Amino acid sequence: MDMHFIRKRMALSGKAWYTVSNQKGRVTVLNQLQGRNDSDADMESEENDMEIRLEHLTKKFPNRDRKSGWGARRHGKNSGVSNSVIPQDVVAVNDFTFTIPDGKLIGLLGPSGCGKSTTLNLISGLLAPTSGRIFFGDDNVTELQPEMRGIGLVFQNYALYPHLTVRQNIMFPLENRKGKDRLSKEQMLSMADEAARLVQIDKLMERRPGELSGGQQQRVAIARALVKQPRVLLLDEPLSNLDARLRLQTRDEIRRIQRETGITTVFVTHDQDEAMSISDLIVVMKEGVVQQIGKPQEVYDSPANLFVAKFLGTPPINVFEGQVRGGKLYIGEDAVLDAGCVTARNEKTAEVPVGGFARKSEGKSAENSAGGETAGVPDRDVWVGIRPEGFLLREDGPFCCELNGVEVMGRDISVLSKNKASVNPVVRSIIGTENKVDTSSPVVRFALRPEKVFLFDRSSEERL
Repeated sequence: MDMHFIRKRMALSGKAWYTVSNQKGRVTVLNQLQGRNDSDADMESEENDMEIRLEHLTKKFPNRDRKSGWGARRHGKNSGVSNSVIPQDVVAVNDFTFTIPDGKLIGLLGPSGCGKSTTLNLISGLLAPTSGRIFFGDDNVTELQPEMRGIGLVFQNYALYPHLTVRQNIMFPLENRKGKDRLSKEQMLSMADEAARLVQIDKLMERRPGELSGGQQQRVAIARALVKQPRVLLLDEPLSNLDARLRLQTRDEIRRIQRETGITTVFVTHDQDEAMSISDLIVVMKEGVVQQIGKPQEVYDSPANLFVAKFLGTPPINVFEGQVRGGKLYIGEDAVLDAGCVTARNEKTAEVPVGGFARKSEGKSAENSAGGETAGVPDRDVWVGIRPEGFLLREDGPFCCELNGVEVMGRDISVLSKNKASVNPVVRSIIGTENKVDTSSPVVRFALRPEKVFLFDRSSEERL
């Protein structure tokens, strides 16, 4: 990583910067410390809603793969060597356009290398975009230095000063304020104490980082970011260094803190459980390209493509090779759903038909439902995605699998099976504990919940 980038990150960990205004929802004490009452803050916040607008944001890095560019460099530009050996730029973020609403927590989600941290670094100013613009409210901050953007940034490694106490770590950015922004000792102490109370570490103020747990250290880092009264809070994989129990506890704390402060927050993670549990909206990315944006449950229930469907969900979605023939969906030789019985879940539908057995439904008919997975789909090969909770144990169910075993999880039962058409080595079905699986049988049969079944084009992998 280049040293200029590292120096910027370190500066943002401890350096105070100019804050344009107090934002809507900010804790009352921070207003009072500046000699303003709540009504003054409310009037100001109405004029300074902090939405973040990204317009066609693109970031390219030079390809430093020596092997791919070896021939062109050795022979020279005019040697006749094909340009195909010259390494192309790596596109980390590609034409990202999105408006992050004021006061919301947005999760940037995707596998390693998808561009989520690069997007966060572009918003913070640690990286300059190759093209595109970034707005904080009405302010174009594309070329503004990080220290002038009014951001709070929390890193994966906390970046606490080991020789300073918790109080001193929180106060550190306030002590660096200069000129008209300089605060008295009493003001800094009061603001640090309030930030500590907000993240519930006010009883640890005299300890040093080495005397704290990982979760407590992360709270100190968050308090230090909040005490500067940022316009925007940016969290870069903040829970990656914590164990499973602390991750669960700390993510709940992050959500509570964000709701209490009302700060527009961007949360980067590769963990879909984290993003879905605390985000108002999630942005799913792959190889620098945004795949889908929406509310977590809506994205889970209606994935735009096979990548999104596979990335979201624990246990992961079961994927099968399938076919639509004569208005029916086939997995292998099993006709698992009838086009006339598949309906979309919507507000007007009290119940949906299950496994080919029609039930009473209000609203749109199954045949005319826009959400019917096979209705209106011509005969073709498809990928079939079935959520683990989309299986219903039925002795006469249309979908037959080879039974491998049963795992009792307490609140539900996980049925493990195999199917020749399955892409996954194991088909995992989640059913209620009221079901009794005949483990002596070599096969298990299921009906399917139509709203948990998704069809994708075999070549493009886009949702049909």
